[in-house]
Amino acid sequence: MSLLIIAGAILLFFLILFSIVPIGLWISAIAAGVRVSLISLVAMRLRRVPPNKIILPLIKADKAGIDAKQDQLEAHYLAGGNVDRVVDALIAADKARIALPFDRAAAIDLAGRNVLDAVKVSVNPRVIQTPSVAAVAKDGIQLISTARVTVRANLERLVGGAGEETIIARVGEGIVSSIGSSASHKTVLENPDVISKTVLAKGLDSGTAFEILSIDIADVDVGKNIGAILQTDQAEADKRVAQAKAEERRAMAVAAEQEMRARVEEMRAKVVEAEAEVPQAMAQAFREGNMGIMDYVNLQNVQSDTRMRSNIAKATEEPEGE
Repeated sequence: MSLLIIAGAILLFFLILFSIVPIGLWISAIAAGVRVSLISLVAMRLRRVPPNKIILPLIKADKAGIDAKQDQLEAHYLAGGNVDRVVDALIAADKARIALPFDRAAAIDLAGRNVLDAVKVSVNPRVIQTPSVAAVAKDGIQLISTARVTVRANLERLVGGAGEETIIARVGEGIVSSIGSSASHKTVLENPDVISKTVLAKGLDSGTAFEILSIDIADVDVGKNIGAILQTDQAEADKRVAQAKAEERRAMAVAAEQEMRARVEEMRAKVVEAEAEVPQAMAQAFREGNMGIMDYVNLQNVQSDTRMRSNIAKATEEPEGE
């Protein structure tokens, strides 16, 4: 019974030992020629650093001939970096004869960029397809074009450099500027490479994480006749202005006519009022003796003669008017 207890205690001791001290990982490192002490592995455990996250990339780097230190890898892991990806990037850069120190690779990784992908793009340039860009030539014809931009990652500017979105925006701006400065859309259709040469000469990769190798115009389509549309819109606007002014003049004429009619009616009212006062004045003259019966008869004769003359004049003018 005591032997079983002793054996169980010994087994428990070794289980605890192997859980704290990664003996298997230490043996793998020694077999690979990487000098690692058991104390450093235990210290990693105490610092809450998984030893396999450091030792396995360290073995990989040593076999590839990369000078990487255990302290560097551990510090990068504690800073939140991806140690395995950084080591893979260092190996890929070394095989491609690209100068990439560990500090720069770690800085790129900590900046949130995929350093391994950046090395791959440096070796194998990437093609970026721009969206359709619409621009108008000087003759008023709209052209819709797309471009393919071949870029290579610039590892020296990868930290702090602008990304693909900036490249696409600058290329689009260059295409619009190049087409807009063309005298005719036919010139662009005949020589689309003029756009790519003009845009490429502007140094659009300045301040970005990429180096532009080439800009190729993939497609150029003819869009709307913007000049004709603008002229049509201007003519329509001018017509509306003319109609508004004509309506204003018509309203003013109608208002003037209404005002004239009001004045005529006012004058007619005054005439009627004056005519109504004539009998009263005549009666007053009879009463005061200023007017006799013969004067009244003569006045009637004059009025009758006046009406007759007016009727004869109207009868004479009617046939001429017809």
